[in-house]
Parts: sequence; structure tokens; C-alpha cells
Amino acid sequence: MFIVPFDRPGEMWEFFLCLLPSLMLILVKILLRWNWIRHLADSTVQQCGRCMWIMACRLLKLSHIPVSEFIGECQAEIRLICKPTALANHLKKHCYALAQPPLARWPQADPHLQIITNLMWPTKEGAELQGGVRFKRDNLLLVDGGIVALDWAVSLTDQQVQAKRDHHPGGRVLGLHSSNPAIVIIIPNALGRVTPHLIRLCHQALQQGFYPVVFHRRGQGGCPLITPHYQEFGNPSDLVQAVAYLRSHHPSSTLLAISEGSGSGLLLSYLGECGSSSHLMAAACISPVFHGQLLFEYELPWLYHWIALIYRKLQINRYATALSSVMDVAKILHCNSLRDMEELMFCATKQSAHRMSDSVDHVGKDSSRLSTKPDWASYWEKNEPLRDADEVAVPVLCLCSQDDPLLPPLSTVPEALFHNSPYFMLAITEQGGHCGFIHEDRHGGTTSWSHFLVLEYFRVVADFLGVEEKKGFKDDIAHRGSQGLRHSTSAILSKRRRSTLLRKERPILGSRRRQISTPSDIFTLEEEQVDFTWNRSYTR
Repeated sequence: MFIVPFDRPGEMWEFFLCLLPSLMLILVKILLRWNWIRHLADSTVQQCGRCMWIMACRLLKLSHIPVSEFIGECQAEIRLICKPTALANHLKKHCYALAQPPLARWPQADPHLQIITNLMWPTKEGAELQGGVRFKRDNLLLVDGGIVALDWAVSLTDQQVQAKRDHHPGGRVLGLHSSNPAIVIIIPNALGRVTPHLIRLCHQALQQGFYPVVFHRRGQGGCPLITPHYQEFGNPSDLVQAVAYLRSHHPSSTLLAISEGSGSGLLLSYLGECGSSSHLMAAACISPVFHGQLLFEYELPWLYHWIALIYRKLQINRYATALSSVMDVAKILHCNSLRDMEELMFCATKQSAHRMSDSVDHVGKDSSRLSTKPDWASYWEKNEPLRDADEVAVPVLCLCSQDDPLLPPLSTVPEALFHNSPYFMLAITEQGGHCGFIHEDRHGGTTSWSHFLVLEYFRVVADFLGVEEKKGFKDDIAHRGSQGLRHSTSAILSKRRRSTLLRKERPILGSRRRQISTPSDIFTLEEEQVDFTWNRSYTR
């Protein structure tokens, strides 16, 4: 018997309409099997997403920077500004990343999307495991009773540890397969936030055999605020004590340093104030700040300024009760700009009085910094990152991008410093955003070009300084020619660690005797000649 499935003709069309979405999906699935249709669909979706993103940037008043769709269309070059020294020539020849600028298509190359994914994406402060990296925290008690934190990136996950053993990009790396790997001190931005960019830097440093440690200022990054005051923008006194701690507990490891964004204000201040006593072999600054006052007076895009302002207020509000005795917390929490907050925190009357009462607890430069009430101009005279740039005595590589939306224009960069100083080198790329520098290969994979560059830069600098140091010892031995001296020098060389070999000392006027710390804590005397210093070929 024949059964009619539909009572009336309209029900049949309703049935087909219900099946229409499924039929369309099946048709699309069949069409996508052709490569040219798949490529056309991908291009259409990307163009639609790009148009929507441009409209969103205009609504949010974010400057839109054109980005090429195809990697082949990019004719990017790296502009290297430096004094033509022996080290600069060595870097140009052996640092291969300087010849390969970061290239990426949209959306990876968009500077605003890089800020969202690299700097603003949520992370956990003080967490033991982040981004596949395990951290171990040391809280360091300072002379004045304050506390700073050192987060050691101690290990990766099991799968990543195996990858680290089997694959080492870039060949031989400083500290690789060594019982005393080089320690990389990583300084976060001035807000102290642990960003995904910073975690990936720790991840790559661990893979290449370095020992990264993240330095957290007072009251930042989950570090408790014990004393009722924060660290000034360019006051390196806490970092000086942290480096002294690392040097005393790891005397056989080379010390390196990397700063992220506005964290360069602290690193450059430290290098300038300490000079040749910084105990660092080399340093690198990713998207650095050269003028602190200009940074606070520069008009940021309102969205980024608002987010940074809220984050800073949350830090202050956490310790509002303790800070109320030295600053007007209520007025600070009602500020509408980062400049006003900085001025009220470090230039207000209550804060100045507190500094004068605490000045007896500091010595040297710190007491002079806290002895008088500073105004806005005087504050930056003591906190500008490059105030003591002439005293810097270690190689410093700075990475900047032309499409950085968070920093003042590149016209404000002090290029004369890089042309005249043998220690400063500046690499400028056409794209990279702020602490992004995403590089995309032709297979669609992305890596951080800046991370690879700074780690390769450390290796090349170590090779150069090691060769120059050996040349200096050979020339010294040939000049003296004494059998007894040859014996004593050989004994010293057998005990000296690589960190001592690579550390640059201040120029010595006349011969003198100095003490060298050996692994067994026995002090050995060595004579130094006025004509023995590796920096002769370095600065020629």
C-alpha cells in the first residue's frame, strides 16, 4: 500500500527548506576540495576580517598602519646605527639575524594585534607554571628592609625538555651543555607585568641553554611591598643589590641582561651608574625608552593609556593603607594620566618628607637621590635612562620598530649616541610593533625575531670578547717573557672563570695588583699592565 508522507504540498517545501543548510554545508565541503576555491575562500575571509579590524581601529582611534598581505611583497631592511668598531664589524659578519628582518603578513604583523597578544593577554602573577615554563621564586631582602623578587625559569615541560636536548636552533649557544650556563636577567616593563612576550623569552632562553631569571621590583609581579615606597623610574639601587646577590651566589656564571619596553629605563640607568662595575658581559633592550620624561608627557592612544592607568591604580590600591602615610593615595587614585600619578607619587610633599627621613638608611648615590624634594624637572634629571650614558662600559643592543604605537616617534631617538659611543648599537626595523617583532616563515609558522636576535647577539659578543681576551694575554706574556711570570699566569688562567675573562674593567693607569676570586674562595694576586686591556681593539 502506498503511503503519502505529506498531507499537503506545502509540507514538502518546508521539509526541503529544513534540509537546505545541511545541503549547503555538503556543497561547500565538496567545493573546498579544489585548491583554487580554497585559496579564494581564505582570501575573502581574510579581507573581510581585515576590513572589520580597520573599522574597529578607527572607532577606537587607533592609528592604522598598512601591513602587506604577502611576505614576498615586503622589502623590509634593518637599519643598523653604530660606531664602526671591531665589535660592530664582528656582529655584522657573524650575527645572521641582523641580515634577516622580521617579515609577517596580516594579522600577525599588525602592531595593535601584537600588543594584545604579546603584552595584554592575561597571565598569572607569581604562578609557578606559565606558558610551559616552571618558575621558582626567591625573595631578596634589601638593605633598607624592602623586598624584590627573582623568578627563576628552572625547567620546561617534559616534552619541551626532550625537544631542548634534541634540537638547538642557531648552533652553539653561550652556556649550552655547560655546568655553569649564562644567567640572563630579564627586566619587565615599568608596570611590572609578566607578559606572554616575557614568558616566551624565558622559554626560548631555556631551550638554548641559558638560565633566565625575571627581576620584579617592589610591589610588582606578586612581590610584596614591605616598605611604604615604590621604586623610581630610573633608580637602579635595588637592581644593584640583586646583581650583587647573583654574582655572589653564581660566581662562575656569566651575567647578561634583557629589558622589555619601559623596563629599559631601569637597565640603562643601572649600566650608566655602575659603569664597568656592572658585572654584566652584555645587555639588550627590546623596544626601549630613551627619554623617560617624554614617555610620560607623550600622548598615548587612549585605549592603551586607560588600560595602563587602571593597572597602575590597582597596584597602588592594594597597599593604600600603608602608602597613605607617605603620599596622598586618594588623590593618586583619582588621577586621569600616568604623568600625574608619577608626579604625585615621587614629587609630592609627603613623599619628599619621607625620603628625607629615610635618607640615613642609604649610602652613596641613593642618599643624594633622596635628600631633597624634587620637582618634575629635577626628578627626571635623576631618573632619565641615558643621564649617565657616557659611563656605560658594556655592549648594549637596542631594537626599535618604525610602527611602534606606544613610543614617541623615531625622530626622538638620540642617534648621535649610537654614532659616537662604541658600546651602543641600534637596530631599526620597518615592522615589529612594541616588543613584538613576529617573523613568519612561508609555511605559516611564527617565531619571535627579537628573541632569536638577542640570544644570538650574546653568543657573538661572547666569542668576540673571548678572542680579544686571549690576544691580550698572549701579548702580555710575550712582552714580559719571564719564566716565573709565565708560570703564575698559567696558574691563574687555569682557575679563572669565563665570567671573569669576559668582564671589562675600567682603564688602569699604571701597573697595580688586584685580587681575583677563585672557585675555592682563595684570593690570588695578579699584576696588571697599563697596556693590557681587550678594549683597545674593541674601541679602535
